[in-house]
Amino acid sequence: MRTLDAIALTLLIVGGLNWLLVGLFQFDLVAGIFGGQDSVLSRIIYVLVGLCAIYSFKFYGHQRAEEHAR
Repeated sequence: MRTLDAIALTLLIVGGLNWLLVGLFQFDLVAGIFGGQDSVLSRIIYVLVGLCAIYSFKFYGHQRAEEHAR
């Protein structure tokens, strides 16, 4: 797994767990750690998670390529 893929996967997991906490307990872990939803650090994390989600669309191409190779 390439480094960028691993980083994207890690941030997507963090984002997914954060949304799980928001959905179940109305607790935003990222905001709690970095000083609220409006803090610069929280917004950077939110943007990075979103960018990783966009980047992860490339995995659909890899999945199709693997299916055709079989």
